[in-house]
Amino acid sequence: MGSLSGAQHALIVGALLGDGAMRCKANALLEINHCLEQQAYVDWKYQQLADLVRTPPKARTGNGARLAYRFTTLSLPQLTPYYVAFYCGRKKIVPDIVLEPLSLAVWFMDDGCKSHRALYLNTQQFSIEDQLHLVRMLKQQWGIDAALNRDKHYYRLRIAVACVRRFREIVAPFVLEQFAYKFPEMTP
Repeated sequence: MGSLSGAQHALIVGALLGDGAMRCKANALLEINHCLEQQAYVDWKYQQLADLVRTPPKARTGNGARLAYRFTTLSLPQLTPYYVAFYCGRKKIVPDIVLEPLSLAVWFMDDGCKSHRALYLNTQQFSIEDQLHLVRMLKQQWGIDAALNRDKHYYRLRIAVACVRRFREIVAPFVLEQFAYKFPEMTP
């Protein structure tokens, strides 16, 4: 998709599966927006995408008293294919994509959490069909079993306990130290 580096491509895919958002007029732009406590993470994403950005990340007030730290890329033709693939109207969807290890790691850092020995990916923003598509892609591409898990009124992905170690091995080289807490404790 465009003339981006492999790492930029993988990061963008992971961000779009997670908290990243795009807008498009003539060309698309990517917005990276996290809470102020994740400033180091936003700065890391910015460093990876710096040649696509004019203005470095800044703190701003968001909804209510929420403090956010964010940046947007320029509107660029090389980003437009991502918008076309990941959006139907203004709704984010899950296209057929290759889930690179870095993409999985960014997705996990954005939306992953643990509960005892299980791992969850908070995919509530996606339709049930798109979530099932993610389950199939994880199985086909990585041999990782996942299922939908009811979270109050919505569903999210639950990585099977038997596959948590495999998932961790794939993403750990790319997960920033500040997100190590998201992994469940591993018994030998």
